Amino acid sequence: MSFTGFGVVAGAALTEAVRRAGADHVEPTIAGNLATRPGGDGGGWALNDVYDGERFASFAILVPGDLPLLTAEPTAVRGYFDAVLPIVRSVAHPGAKIVFGSGTARTAPDGMPEAEAHRRFAEVLRTARDTAAASDLRIVLEPLSRSETNVLNSFAEAVGFLDDADIDGVDVVADLFHIRNAGESLDVVRENGDRVGHVHVSDRDRLPLGAEGGDDVWRDFLAAVHDGGYRGSVSLECSWSRDAVEAEQEIRRSLDLLRRADSALA
Repeated sequence: MSFTGFGVVAGAALTEAVRRAGADHVEPTIAGNLATRPGGDGGGWALNDVYDGERFASFAILVPGDLPLLTAEPTAVRGYFDAVLPIVRSVAHPGAKIVFGSGTARTAPDGMPEAEAHRRFAEVLRTARDTAAASDLRIVLEPLSRSETNVLNSFAEAVGFLDDADIDGVDVVADLFHIRNAGESLDVVRENGDRVGHVHVSDRDRLPLGAEGGDDVWRDFLAAVHDGGYRGSVSLECSWSRDAVEAEQEIRRSLDLLRRADSALA
Protein backbone atom coordinates (compact mmCIF):
# COMPACT_ATOMS: atom_id res chain seq x y z
CA MET A 1 0.00 0.00 0.00
CA SER A 2 1.43 3.38 -1.04
CA PHE A 3 -0.46 5.44 1.55
CA THR A 4 -0.88 4.66 5.24
CA GLY A 5 -4.65 4.34 5.10
CA PHE A 6 -7.93 5.55 3.65
CA GLY A 7 -10.61 7.23 5.70
CA VAL A 8 -13.65 9.48 5.55
CA VAL A 9 -14.40 12.95 6.89
CA ALA A 10 -17.60 12.44 8.89
CA GLY A 11 -19.82 13.76 11.63
CA ALA A 12 -21.15 11.60 14.44
CA ALA A 13 -24.24 10.49 12.52
CA LEU A 14 -22.15 8.89 9.77
CA THR A 15 -19.37 7.39 11.87
CA GLU A 16 -20.72 3.86 12.18
CA ALA A 17 -21.57 3.71 8.47
CA VAL A 18 -17.97 4.71 7.69
CA ARG A 19 -16.69 1.90 9.88
CA ARG A 20 -19.07 -0.68 8.45
CA ALA A 21 -17.96 0.34 4.97
CA GLY A 22 -14.42 -0.70 5.89
CA ALA A 23 -12.57 2.61 6.24
CA ASP A 24 -9.15 2.53 7.88
CA HIS A 25 -10.04 5.63 9.87
CA VAL A 26 -12.75 8.19 10.56
CA GLU A 27 -11.86 11.89 10.37
CA PRO A 28 -14.34 13.59 12.73
CA THR A 29 -15.36 17.20 12.31
CA ILE A 30 -14.68 19.28 15.42
CA ALA A 31 -16.76 22.45 15.75
CA GLY A 32 -20.35 21.64 16.65
CA ASN A 33 -19.80 17.90 16.38
CA LEU A 34 -16.91 16.43 18.36
CA ALA A 35 -16.79 19.59 20.48
CA THR A 36 -20.24 20.90 21.40
CA ARG A 37 -21.65 23.77 23.48
CA PRO A 38 -24.12 22.11 25.89
CA GLY A 39 -25.19 25.48 27.29
CA GLY A 40 -25.79 27.03 23.87
CA ASP A 41 -23.75 29.60 21.95
CA GLY A 42 -22.74 31.40 25.12
CA GLY A 43 -21.59 28.27 26.95
CA GLY A 44 -18.29 26.46 27.14
CA TRP A 45 -17.11 23.60 24.96
CA ALA A 46 -17.36 19.92 25.89
CA LEU A 47 -16.66 16.55 24.30
CA ASN A 48 -19.61 14.98 22.53
CA ASP A 49 -20.31 11.83 24.57
CA VAL A 50 -20.48 9.62 21.48
CA TYR A 51 -16.72 10.06 21.04
CA ASP A 52 -15.75 9.26 24.62
CA GLY A 53 -13.07 6.56 24.70
CA GLU A 54 -12.35 6.79 20.96
CA ARG A 55 -9.04 7.60 19.26
CA PHE A 56 -8.56 9.33 15.90
CA ALA A 57 -5.56 10.28 13.76
CA SER A 58 -7.03 13.31 11.97
CA PHE A 59 -9.79 15.88 12.37
CA ALA A 60 -11.50 18.54 10.24
CA ILE A 61 -13.54 21.77 10.62
CA LEU A 62 -11.62 23.28 13.51
CA VAL A 63 -13.34 26.64 14.07
CA PRO A 64 -17.07 27.51 14.15
CA GLY A 65 -18.32 30.07 11.67
CA ASP A 66 -19.45 32.46 14.40
CA LEU A 67 -15.88 33.14 15.59
CA PRO A 68 -14.48 35.81 13.21
CA LEU A 69 -10.81 34.99 13.48
CA LEU A 70 -9.50 38.11 11.75
CA THR A 71 -11.46 40.65 13.77
CA ALA A 72 -12.06 38.98 17.15
CA GLU A 73 -9.96 39.93 20.13
CA PRO A 74 -6.80 37.78 20.27
CA THR A 75 -7.80 36.64 23.74
CA ALA A 76 -11.07 35.24 22.36
CA VAL A 77 -9.24 33.37 19.60
CA ARG A 78 -6.68 31.96 22.03
CA GLY A 79 -9.47 31.11 24.47
CA TYR A 80 -11.20 29.02 21.82
CA PHE A 81 -8.07 27.04 21.01
CA ASP A 82 -7.24 26.67 24.71
CA ALA A 83 -10.71 25.24 25.33
CA VAL A 84 -11.16 22.99 22.29
CA LEU A 85 -7.75 21.54 21.47
CA PRO A 86 -7.42 19.68 24.82
CA ILE A 87 -10.85 18.19 24.06
CA VAL A 88 -9.53 16.98 20.72
CA ARG A 89 -6.40 15.65 22.41
CA SER A 90 -8.56 13.51 24.72
CA VAL A 91 -9.68 11.44 21.70
CA ALA A 92 -6.59 11.79 19.49
CA HIS A 93 -3.66 9.58 18.70
CA PRO A 94 -0.33 11.28 19.54
CA GLY A 95 0.64 13.64 16.75
CA ALA A 96 -2.84 13.63 15.18
CA LYS A 97 -3.48 16.11 12.37
CA ILE A 98 -6.08 18.90 12.54
CA VAL A 99 -7.17 20.36 9.22
CA PHE A 100 -7.46 24.16 9.52
CA GLY A 101 -9.95 25.10 6.84
CA SER A 102 -12.86 26.90 8.56
CA GLY A 103 -13.60 29.25 5.67
CA THR A 104 -16.36 31.33 7.24
CA ALA A 105 -14.34 31.95 10.39
CA ARG A 106 -11.23 33.05 8.52
CA THR A 107 -12.95 35.23 5.90
CA ALA A 108 -11.73 38.84 5.80
CA PRO A 109 -14.42 41.51 6.10
CA ASP A 110 -15.12 43.86 3.20
CA GLY A 111 -12.52 46.56 2.96
CA MET A 112 -9.72 44.74 4.78
CA PRO A 113 -6.60 44.80 2.58
CA GLU A 114 -5.20 41.41 1.66
CA ALA A 115 -1.88 42.13 3.35
CA GLU A 116 -3.66 42.94 6.60
CA ALA A 117 -5.85 39.84 6.36
CA HIS A 118 -2.75 37.70 5.83
CA ARG A 119 -0.98 39.35 8.76
CA ARG A 120 -3.89 38.70 11.09
CA PHE A 121 -4.41 35.16 9.88
CA ALA A 122 -0.71 34.44 10.37
CA GLU A 123 -1.09 35.43 14.02
CA VAL A 124 -4.11 33.15 14.36
CA LEU A 125 -2.31 30.27 12.69
CA ARG A 126 0.71 30.60 14.97
CA THR A 127 -1.60 30.55 17.99
CA ALA A 128 -3.36 27.44 16.69
CA ARG A 129 -0.06 25.72 15.87
CA ASP A 130 1.47 26.41 19.28
CA THR A 131 -1.66 25.52 21.25
CA ALA A 132 -2.04 22.31 19.27
CA ALA A 133 1.61 21.38 19.80
CA ALA A 134 1.11 21.70 23.56
CA SER A 135 -1.50 18.93 23.22
CA ASP A 136 0.70 16.83 20.88
CA LEU A 137 -1.45 17.75 17.88
CA ARG A 138 -0.40 19.08 14.48
CA ILE A 139 -2.12 21.81 12.46
CA VAL A 140 -2.29 21.45 8.67
CA LEU A 141 -3.49 24.43 6.61
CA GLU A 142 -6.22 23.90 4.03
CA PRO A 143 -6.58 26.25 1.07
CA LEU A 144 -10.29 26.75 0.35
CA SER A 145 -12.35 27.73 -2.69
CA ARG A 146 -13.36 31.35 -3.21
CA SER A 147 -16.98 30.42 -2.53
CA GLU A 148 -15.92 29.54 1.04
CA THR A 149 -13.41 32.27 1.93
CA ASN A 150 -11.39 35.14 0.50
CA VAL A 151 -8.21 34.15 2.34
CA LEU A 152 -5.84 31.56 0.79
CA ASN A 153 -7.62 29.93 -2.14
CA SER A 154 -4.94 27.77 -3.75
CA PHE A 155 -2.27 25.30 -2.74
CA ALA A 156 0.48 27.49 -4.20
CA GLU A 157 -0.88 30.55 -2.38
CA ALA A 158 -0.91 28.68 0.94
CA VAL A 159 2.72 27.57 0.47
CA GLY A 160 3.75 31.14 -0.38
CA PHE A 161 1.84 32.51 2.62
CA LEU A 162 3.59 30.15 5.05
CA ASP A 163 6.98 31.01 3.60
CA ASP A 164 6.39 34.78 3.56
CA ALA A 165 5.10 34.73 7.15
CA ASP A 166 7.97 32.46 8.22
CA ILE A 167 5.55 29.96 9.77
CA ASP A 168 7.27 26.63 10.25
CA GLY A 169 5.78 23.39 11.52
CA VAL A 170 2.62 23.73 9.39
CA ASP A 171 2.09 21.75 6.20
CA VAL A 172 -0.62 22.18 3.56
CA VAL A 173 -3.67 20.04 2.79
CA ALA A 174 -3.89 18.85 -0.79
CA ASP A 175 -7.65 18.80 -1.40
CA LEU A 176 -8.59 17.93 -4.97
CA PHE A 177 -11.92 19.79 -4.81
CA HIS A 178 -10.19 23.07 -3.97
CA ILE A 179 -7.28 22.49 -6.35
CA ARG A 180 -9.74 22.05 -9.20
CA ASN A 181 -11.74 25.12 -8.20
CA ALA A 182 -8.55 27.20 -8.13
CA GLY A 183 -7.67 25.99 -11.63
CA GLU A 184 -4.32 24.66 -10.45
CA SER A 185 -2.34 22.05 -12.29
CA LEU A 186 -1.85 18.77 -10.46
CA ASP A 187 1.85 19.49 -10.82
CA VAL A 188 1.48 21.80 -7.83
CA VAL A 189 1.38 18.78 -5.49
CA ARG A 190 3.90 16.82 -7.51
CA GLU A 191 6.42 19.67 -7.29
CA ASN A 192 5.65 20.58 -3.67
CA GLY A 193 5.31 17.10 -2.26
CA ASP A 194 7.42 17.95 0.76
CA ARG A 195 4.78 20.53 1.77
CA VAL A 196 1.80 18.15 1.67
CA GLY A 197 0.66 17.32 5.19
CA HIS A 198 -2.69 15.67 4.49
CA VAL A 199 -4.88 14.73 1.55
CA HIS A 200 -8.61 15.05 0.85
CA VAL A 201 -10.05 13.45 -2.25
CA SER A 202 -13.41 13.35 -4.01
CA ASP A 203 -14.80 13.08 -7.51
CA ARG A 204 -15.99 16.17 -9.41
CA ASP A 205 -18.03 18.62 -7.27
CA ARG A 206 -17.45 16.47 -4.16
CA LEU A 207 -19.27 13.50 -5.68
CA PRO A 208 -18.40 10.05 -4.29
CA LEU A 209 -15.74 8.31 -6.36
CA GLY A 210 -17.16 6.62 -9.42
CA ALA A 211 -20.51 8.41 -9.19
CA GLU A 212 -22.52 9.19 -12.30
CA GLY A 213 -21.29 12.51 -13.65
CA GLY A 214 -17.85 12.08 -12.14
CA ASP A 215 -14.55 11.67 -13.92
CA ASP A 216 -11.14 10.09 -13.35
CA VAL A 217 -9.19 13.21 -12.37
CA TRP A 218 -9.00 11.89 -8.81
CA ARG A 219 -6.83 9.03 -10.06
CA ASP A 220 -4.40 11.47 -11.66
CA PHE A 221 -4.44 13.51 -8.45
CA LEU A 222 -3.49 10.49 -6.32
CA ALA A 223 -0.68 9.69 -8.75
CA ALA A 224 0.59 13.30 -8.53
CA VAL A 225 0.50 13.22 -4.72
CA HIS A 226 2.34 9.89 -4.79
CA ASP A 227 4.91 11.20 -7.27
CA GLY A 228 5.54 14.13 -4.94
CA GLY A 229 6.55 11.71 -2.19
CA TYR A 230 3.55 11.89 0.15
CA ARG A 231 2.88 8.59 1.89
CA GLY A 232 0.51 9.56 4.71
CA SER A 233 -3.22 9.03 5.09
CA VAL A 234 -5.88 10.00 2.56
CA SER A 235 -9.43 10.98 3.51
CA LEU A 236 -12.52 11.02 1.35
CA GLU A 237 -14.42 14.29 1.73
CA CYS A 238 -17.56 13.84 -0.33
CA SER A 239 -21.23 14.80 -0.34
CA TRP A 240 -22.79 11.48 0.60
CA SER A 241 -26.44 10.49 0.19
CA ARG A 242 -28.80 11.58 2.95
CA ASP A 243 -30.05 8.00 3.07
CA ALA A 244 -27.83 6.09 5.53
CA VAL A 245 -27.94 2.79 3.64
CA GLU A 246 -27.12 4.42 0.32
CA ALA A 247 -24.39 6.52 1.92
CA GLU A 248 -22.73 3.40 3.29
CA GLN A 249 -22.79 1.86 -0.17
CA GLU A 250 -21.25 5.01 -1.67
CA ILE A 251 -18.50 5.02 0.95
CA ARG A 252 -17.74 1.33 0.43
CA ARG A 253 -17.54 1.79 -3.34
CA SER A 254 -15.33 4.88 -3.01
CA LEU A 255 -12.94 3.10 -0.64
CA ASP A 256 -12.74 0.13 -2.98
CA LEU A 257 -11.84 2.41 -5.90
CA LEU A 258 -9.22 4.19 -3.79
CA ARG A 259 -7.58 0.93 -2.81
CA ARG A 260 -7.52 -0.31 -6.38
CA ALA A 261 -5.90 2.94 -7.51
CA ASP A 262 -3.42 2.69 -4.66
CA SER A 263 -2.44 -0.85 -5.68
CA ALA A 264 -1.67 0.42 -9.17
CA LEU A 265 0.71 3.01 -7.70
CA ALA A 266 2.65 0.58 -5.51
